[in-house]
Amino acid sequence: MKYVVLIYSNAESRKLWEQFSETERGEGLAYYAGLTAELEASGELVATTALADLSTTKRVRVDEGRTLTTDGPFAEAKEHLAGIYLLDVAGEERAVEIAAKVPEAALGLVEVRPARSLDVTEW
Repeated sequence: MKYVVLIYSNAESRKLWEQFSETERGEGLAYYAGLTAELEASGELVATTALADLSTTKRVRVDEGRTLTTDGPFAEAKEHLAGIYLLDVAGEERAVEIAAKVPEAALGLVEVRPARSLDVTEW
């Protein structure tokens, strides 16, 4: 079954990251690289990515056939999506086990959501 692990950020988590020394930040990034390597080796990783800074967001809207963009996030929020892991695992229990390894889980900023098939007959 496919699950998405959604990793969020907020003012508190950003403040913690900014307080880390360069060495601590490097260790944090190395931890993520290790988790990614572990999931690749087990065959459970489908895809992963960190997202660029929230300030680089483009909102896209189509109005009367014209594509319009505006800068900034879709909505004001306390938390924003910072990255994802797309997993193919045995079930929800395993997805939750992996999500618990994400450091932001200690701050309550990780979510596990089943991924839907693109085959609409399965909806």
